[in-house]
Amino acid sequence: MIGYQRARNRMIKTEVILRGIMDVRVLAAMQKVLRHLFVDDALRSQAYSGYALPIGEKQTISQPYTVALMTEALGLRGYEKILEIGTGSGYQTAVLAEIADRVFSVERLPSLACRAAYILRQLGYGNIMLKIADGTLGWPEKAPFDRIIVTAASPGVPQPLLAQLAMRGRMVIPVGDRDMQELIVLERLPGGFRKVKLGNVRFVHLMGRWGWEGYSEQ
Repeated sequence: MIGYQRARNRMIKTEVILRGIMDVRVLAAMQKVLRHLFVDDALRSQAYSGYALPIGEKQTISQPYTVALMTEALGLRGYEKILEIGTGSGYQTAVLAEIADRVFSVERLPSLACRAAYILRQLGYGNIMLKIADGTLGWPEKAPFDRIIVTAASPGVPQPLLAQLAMRGRMVIPVGDRDMQELIVLERLPGGFRKVKLGNVRFVHLMGRWGWEGYSEQ
């Protein structure tokens, strides 16, 4: 555990702080969450590296900087109800749960959802709700959400997610083509949506009715 702690400290310094992340809530959350518990045993020695790692089903756990950047972009203060699209390993979910009041996370792949649910339950998180479903449809019965985070690349912003974002709420989502996307922040204001661009990223593809599966039909 001492070795993991040192690796985590190094990750926070070199992959997060030195790359411009300054939000103390984000730094504290990433310091607390044990990233190595969210990857396979064979990859634990690489858990605190600066790159993405496979978690099965052709999915990945995002690099630490990406997790930090997206979390910081949400502008969390501690009271928020968050919708996460793409539970994946559950690591981003745990980071969010350390800061926000409640996290509702949707994962389309049962194997990943079950594994993440087990890990998060073992770690004692009581403010997370998970379900297996098409994430592009959101979680309408729990809407509206103060924040929405999408952890997969979409060809456009899914309309159901926009509809479930509360006034003054904020969404972080990678949008673009299959090879390269732009990470954007959308804030819902009385006069419409304000968009801020955070730079180019590469994510696994968002599947579902409003993702790549339904793109050609829209």
